[in-house]
Amino acid sequence: MKKSTPSTEVGNKKMDDLAPDKEIGTGEFMTTDQGLKINDDTNSLKAGERGATLLEDFILREKITHFDHERIPERIVHARGSAAHGYFQVYESMAKYTKAGFLQDPSVKTPVFTRFSTVAGSRGSTDLARDVRGFSVKFYTEEGNYDLVGNNMPVFFIQDAIKFPDLIHAVKPEPHNEIPQAASAHDTFWDFISLTPESMHMIMWAMSDRALPRSLRMMEGFGVHTFRFINAEGKSHFVKFHWKPLLGVHSVAWDEAQKISGKNSDFHRQDLWEAIETGAFPEWEFGVQLIPEEDEHKYPFDLLDPTKLVPEELVPVMRIGKMVLDRNPDNFFAETEQVAFHPGHLVPGIDFTNDPLLQGRLFSYTDTQLSRLGSPNFHEIPINRSINTVHNNQRDGHMRQQINVGKTSYHPNTTGGGCPFHAKAAEGGFTSFEERIDSRKVRARSKSFMDFFSQATLFFNSQSEAEQSHIVDALRFELGKLETPAIRERMVGILSKVSDVLAKKVAEGLGMPVPKPEEPLNHNYGADANPVDYQDQPKKQGLDKSAALSIANTVKDSIKTRQIAFLTADGVDGESVKAMKAALVAEGAQVKIIAPHGGFIKDAKGGDVKVDMSFLTAASVLFDAVFIPAGDKSVAALSGNADAVHFVNETYRHCKAIAADGNGADLLKETYVAAKLKQDKDASAGVISSDTAKGSLAKDFIAAIAQHRFWEREKKDKVPA
Repeated sequence: MKKSTPSTEVGNKKMDDLAPDKEIGTGEFMTTDQGLKINDDTNSLKAGERGATLLEDFILREKITHFDHERIPERIVHARGSAAHGYFQVYESMAKYTKAGFLQDPSVKTPVFTRFSTVAGSRGSTDLARDVRGFSVKFYTEEGNYDLVGNNMPVFFIQDAIKFPDLIHAVKPEPHNEIPQAASAHDTFWDFISLTPESMHMIMWAMSDRALPRSLRMMEGFGVHTFRFINAEGKSHFVKFHWKPLLGVHSVAWDEAQKISGKNSDFHRQDLWEAIETGAFPEWEFGVQLIPEEDEHKYPFDLLDPTKLVPEELVPVMRIGKMVLDRNPDNFFAETEQVAFHPGHLVPGIDFTNDPLLQGRLFSYTDTQLSRLGSPNFHEIPINRSINTVHNNQRDGHMRQQINVGKTSYHPNTTGGGCPFHAKAAEGGFTSFEERIDSRKVRARSKSFMDFFSQATLFFNSQSEAEQSHIVDALRFELGKLETPAIRERMVGILSKVSDVLAKKVAEGLGMPVPKPEEPLNHNYGADANPVDYQDQPKKQGLDKSAALSIANTVKDSIKTRQIAFLTADGVDGESVKAMKAALVAEGAQVKIIAPHGGFIKDAKGGDVKVDMSFLTAASVLFDAVFIPAGDKSVAALSGNADAVHFVNETYRHCKAIAADGNGADLLKETYVAAKLKQDKDASAGVISSDTAKGSLAKDFIAAIAQHRFWEREKKDKVPA
């Protein structure tokens, strides 16, 4: 029998025209692992377009199950992580909004275990990859474990969990050569993104400075999805979760990130560990955005769409408590590696919504832990145990640790006296929010999800000049790595839907014009779908800019835990070193003495000064600022030392504060910095000497470090370093 030739039409284009290499497309229909032809690989089966995902969706379950079991034993995503113990305290009772027990009593400290991670890289990859960061918190509450599984960005790449395997397959190293590691700058990722415009908002975040945090202690966390708070009377509020770092939100430059990866690929992990060991405990305030049930459809975006955020100007963040991380793990594998988070680990008073990405994750997380930890008893591993005794009829299985007594392991029963009993809601029993569901069983997506660009535009427009420049550079770097021109052209065309200015600048850097966006824009729909329904529906967010989206507006009032390098050599002025160090340490900073060799150097009076690092082991990218003490012999030695000169040049290039005491400023004359200072007034920002200080040198230096960076230096040509 002659085989039929499947139609390869997608909208007005043929798939062959979209393929980078026309010989790749072989014309088969997509099928399940059992050979069943798939009609729609884009939308999970739901009770209505905005309804709950149905358990009967065997296509979703097969796809997610296969994906979850692709790698053992490390996590498929979020493999590289670091974590710490701590506690959470609510500021005042939240009983008005939720009956969650750990949000009631300000005097109660709820134990937590928090894990941070990169997403795409393996366990052995670098901390400083351009990537989303996982930010997950396990609360050990009196009502059971509650897991807030989130990221350091408030939105995500996709709207429906059925596309998660595709996203991760695209961003992971390409399967034919396992290159590149922990990087999105390659063809398969941008091919997927260019055909999936719902990702554009997240792309703006991923290409921004948010993807390059200075420290895990200096990044925000978000629950990503919209959840529910439910109070004792059954009243529901939609809620978005936030973690606000008390040290502010700070980043590093891309050039700096690449160099840190070479100098210390454990930079973030070590930073977190050392901060806790020295008593500089990381702190975040826990914030919520609360939206009454009746206001669900009030906004120009859908609350169930995980590619959208709720601007803080529309719904302010209420800070309701604080988390402090005050203890490092005793054993990395037993705790950090074996901890198992799950968004379905809830407590009474917190519940789900019908976010289709969240609904799919509820299945995926348990399935992943079964594969990774090898047993349905992963909850009995010490780091995962509830502080409450577990009572249920689950029995046996690999690595069972709980020893159940008696002969009853079923419900209902009389042989065990009816135990364990069901708990009524008034007795703390969990009950799901009662939501009316009366819909068609469909594979589709709500039209309210089809605005792909307005929040991407809002994010870009909200960035400072420097942040916008960094996004442009990031896209030039990423797209410049592509080997397939068609993907690059398609991507730049879609950028024009976000911002004409952005698209033009990216195109200039790539040496190409801005192409007209392809139609239809979204190739991510089922065979029976109408492409017109999947185009972006032009909407306005009601805002031109949102100050909360720019790191430029973060807290800049502290230098706690900042790493300051003192460049020294024999003959350094001991008093200069001592005075500045005392001032910085008093503000919570960490000082390291850097010299041409290890051991000790002699100060100008012959005293010993202990060296923390030599130029061989130190690098400017590992520090937040540089101080050059006075001392004739020391400055002369450093001026003739190429490593010292490079150290200063590189510090300047990365826009960090530099201070020089007395003739320490003579070292600047041997660097490219001196020429820049003569050329441009912006070049002097953050460069302080005894002659230019408006107050005391130490006071001005501390104020400059607190500003984190002086990005205005980037307006002119960069200093060679």
